[in-house]
Amino acid sequence: MNDRTEVQWIVAALERYEGHLVRYATWIVGDGERAREIVQETFLRLCREESSAVGSYVAQWLFTVCRNLAFDTRKREVRMTPLEEVQIGIDSDMERRETAGEIFRLLEGLPKNQREVVYLKFQCDLSYKEISEVTKLSVSNVGFLIHTALKNIRKRVLSEPAGRNQ
Repeated sequence: MNDRTEVQWIVAALERYEGHLVRYATWIVGDGERAREIVQETFLRLCREESSAVGSYVAQWLFTVCRNLAFDTRKREVRMTPLEEVQIGIDSDMERRETAGEIFRLLEGLPKNQREVVYLKFQCDLSYKEISEVTKLSVSNVGFLIHTALKNIRKRVLSEPAGRNQ
């Protein structure tokens, strides 16, 4: 690829994935400013890569690099917050919707590995294969975790009395 095509490739990746990566990194580190720095470093590293080396795996590459940087950042922090205590970042529009708030409340009760794969699937719109490559879990394990998480959420929803907030 020529330089112009490389720049267009990076700009397209930035436009498509930046918001998802910032939310994902915020979810891991618990701080929006640090998350933006992590995403900035992720894209700087992408700029150093040849598009031919990344190929059609740009989503997997970006999320893997972002994830690794975010966990490295967490490890360096003196006062670490365990991942179990980190809340999923919710857009302000989503906060206004009671149903979405309830779903995120239910997600908080899931084990961290289930929360992560559900987040990557439904917030970041990654495929099972992409999630597998980001988390280093097998595709079947990703599917099992998502299936189990959704089954647990469904079970909780069905067991809670309707209109309990009234």
